[in-house]
Amino acid sequence: MGSASPLRSPRVEDRETEPVALHARAMDNLRFIRETMESASSFTAVSGWGEVATGVTALVAAYLAAKQTSSGRWLLVWLFEAALSLLIAAVMMNRKAKAASTPLLSKPGWKFTLSFSPPMFVGALLTIVLYRAGLAGNLPGMWLLLYGTGVVTGGAFSVKIVPVMGLCFMILGTIALFYCSVGNLFMAVGFGGLHIIFGLIIARRYGG
Repeated sequence: MGSASPLRSPRVEDRETEPVALHARAMDNLRFIRETMESASSFTAVSGWGEVATGVTALVAAYLAAKQTSSGRWLLVWLFEAALSLLIAAVMMNRKAKAASTPLLSKPGWKFTLSFSPPMFVGALLTIVLYRAGLAGNLPGMWLLLYGTGVVTGGAFSVKIVPVMGLCFMILGTIALFYCSVGNLFMAVGFGGLHIIFGLIIARRYGG
């Protein structure tokens, strides 16, 4: 009668390797879950108070632009306002992102930026073309329309109120294209009024 062979105990190396492998798989799973949640999340760093501040400076710019006696000076006022509003938006979004302990340029942030930027580039290019062609009166409508387009496309990766704001800018810009004589008024209503109204809504509902 043959003797039964003893059960083979696992080697020390196997016992040491198994927890390492389990830990590595767990870390991979956690990394996958985190990246999936980040990709599916919304870009929430749009600052409502930053929008309000931008709206206030836009109202001041509209007042100053209305006082200018040439289209060139009028354009300089609004170009300065565009640079100032960009600075305000960047600072306030960064502050809101830090307060929420989230990176500003997360995947939703990059998607927002990449979707928002092309209409802004087109707007800058058309500004040069229209001004050189003597069509400065068409600039307010074009600016409002393309800015609204950028907010709608970028806002697809943000909270729901953001693309709604962009749609309002697009509607206002479309109307402004046909009423060039009061373009500065449309600028005040859009970049001033709409930013303040929607900024207050964002600040109240989405944490600042």
